[in-house]
Amino acid sequence: MQRPGPDALDSILKRCGITLDSRQIDLLWQYHRMLREANARLNLTRIHNFENMVLKHYVDSLLVLRFEELPSPLIDMGSGPGLPGVPLKIARPGVRMILAEPRGARADFLGEVRDELGLEGVEVYPHKVGADYPDRVAGVITRAVASIPETLDRVAGCLAPGGRMLFMKGPGCDDEIAEAAGSHAGSFRLAADHAYAIPGTPHQRRLVVYERLEGPVDPARSSRRDSRSAGVASDFEGEIREITSASNPTFRRLKSLLGGPGIREHGEAILAGSRIVGEVAGRFPDAVIGWLTGTDGPPPPQPSWPWFRLADPLFKELDVAGTHAPLSLVRVPATPTWSDAAPWPDGCTLFVPFQDPENVGAVIRSAAAFGAARVVLLREAAHPFHPRSSRAAGPALFQVPLGVGPRLADLKAEGAPLIALDTDGPELSESPFPDRFGLVVGVEGPGLPPHLRAGHRRRIAMRPGVESLNAAAAAAVALYAWSRQSAGLTEQDPT
Repeated sequence: MQRPGPDALDSILKRCGITLDSRQIDLLWQYHRMLREANARLNLTRIHNFENMVLKHYVDSLLVLRFEELPSPLIDMGSGPGLPGVPLKIARPGVRMILAEPRGARADFLGEVRDELGLEGVEVYPHKVGADYPDRVAGVITRAVASIPETLDRVAGCLAPGGRMLFMKGPGCDDEIAEAAGSHAGSFRLAADHAYAIPGTPHQRRLVVYERLEGPVDPARSSRRDSRSAGVASDFEGEIREITSASNPTFRRLKSLLGGPGIREHGEAILAGSRIVGEVAGRFPDAVIGWLTGTDGPPPPQPSWPWFRLADPLFKELDVAGTHAPLSLVRVPATPTWSDAAPWPDGCTLFVPFQDPENVGAVIRSAAAFGAARVVLLREAAHPFHPRSSRAAGPALFQVPLGVGPRLADLKAEGAPLIALDTDGPELSESPFPDRFGLVVGVEGPGLPPHLRAGHRRRIAMRPGVESLNAAAAAAVALYAWSRQSAGLTEQDPT
């Protein structure tokens, strides 16, 4: 692998079929160095590997020229760190380029890039592009994540008839194209749809091009959007992702996180509740990967977290608990598969088969509170990051190690004794717990399978006439009794 430098940059570009002259290579290398230097303070990109930066930023930008010649003047809408506008300007110096970026620190960086590289015919527009844009242009290009219909609304007033709107998209934008065909048929025509891949990588891309027609513009429609995005959003220094369409792929992914299958597929989850969201943000900030609000919600407390600003009806769909407060997108911790053959940790390993998400969350909170060594979620169990479970568990989801195990009917162990909670058997306090053991609670209704009923059991003493405790409550009582024993306390201790 070549050492990062102008020669390595040129080599990667040529490998992808892109040829620039030596001055253009030097300018692109200079831009790359400025981007790397400023990234630590401005969070301009999450990509740090040199070759990946070249492929996913510069090659991705310049591949547009394989399919379309650039109109001039051209707005790079939501330019961010200058992508795709700066690489395209370097490759096509005759194009008048307008880098539109509303976040002040990033707009300042773009001005520094323009001045340092000596790029003539480049304007930095430090605002959102919308109905109040003061000019007409021949083209707009964007690689931002806003939906196609939303973006067409924004540019309708500033794009001259015959002008081109270029969308740099991923492969899954068919629903957006279909929606635009119905909502914007009188003002835009789909002119081209180029599917391609970044050479040498599995990354699939789409360049979707619209032509502005002579049809009328509804200025109120786009100005209403712009007013919702004004104010505090313009002062936020991090990444803002506007989502206004239910067909937006990001929204569909977020919505899938309301159930266990989507959480398992993406390894992400949504947390709700002001206290829980705040505690996780303060104590486990590395777990947070996004901040979700409605149009008037507050920005993230950390600019490194992408801010997903959703149209209010869409946010309401994700806010299933009706908190009306910001939601946080978190990365789900790894849950290794439990093995009896692996060494058992000292203390209590809690085996959980609960199918009710609230019971799963409640027992995880109890496990964290009383110091269980780990929680093993059996095959029947609801996902611990299901919205109802995470609401019940709170920050405990990140405090106690979680694993996955077999079905309750198949649970057997030789590495440590399994103690099942049952209505029969010795009381919790009659004999001490082992130094390491598994605590098993049955599924509500069916209870315990026969092989666990025949093994070690403990019962919770209750008043006559009470049939049983809720399974999560019974587990909490047992964990409490074990924790007191572990601490050397008895029921007679005044502490």
